[in-house]
Amino acid sequence: MVQQRLKIYTRLRAPKAAAIAGIIFAILLIIALVLLLISVPENPQANIAWLATNTNNLLLAFNLVPFAGIAFLWFMGVVRDHLGESEDQFFSTVFFGSGLLFLAMLFVASALTSTIILLSGSEPDRLLSSSVYDMGWTFSRNLMYVYAIKMAGVFMISTSSLFIRTKVIPRWMALLGYLLAAIMIFRISQIDRVGWVFLFFPLWILLISLYILNSHYRKNSETTPT
Repeated sequence: MVQQRLKIYTRLRAPKAAAIAGIIFAILLIIALVLLLISVPENPQANIAWLATNTNNLLLAFNLVPFAGIAFLWFMGVVRDHLGESEDQFFSTVFFGSGLLFLAMLFVASALTSTIILLSGSEPDRLLSSSVYDMGWTFSRNLMYVYAIKMAGVFMISTSSLFIRTKVIPRWMALLGYLLAAIMIFRISQIDRVGWVFLFFPLWILLISLYILNSHYRKNSETTPT
């Protein structure tokens, strides 16, 4: 009986934990992406001088990424725990797989880019003359803006499908997730500043997290005896 009560209590706390983790992830990733977008020029391979004036912003952005990743893992775990037995195996598999792939690509791209930045501080001329600089930037940008962004879109689609089935959030939020995910996946090549489109993902996570957190406190206030 005690174990059953503890299990029920844990599941009742799941929406709040998921919302807090989602908010932390969204804020950290938004800050990191904005720092990158305002610091990295359109053609970073043209020269290496811009790194000297933007090193602090770039290193701050990449230092925030691991903490955002931890919050994102917590968010995924708590969402799955909250769904419980109502979890759809098909969409949950896509939800879990796309989330892990997105996180892995984000970490690899961040590690590679931060390595290039650190190397540029010690031997900038040698780095620029070699193929490592061009290949590193091209690889990290493709990984982020071609593959990781598409995995984020797939994550949004699977999450929206789970939310529609379980009615955890309003239907319009889930439909908004479908729309933003479609832009990220299918029309990304038609948008000039690809990086700004990446903000759709953390902004949508922030929206649903704030709604879940607000609903949690509203339900608690309604059930609290006066």
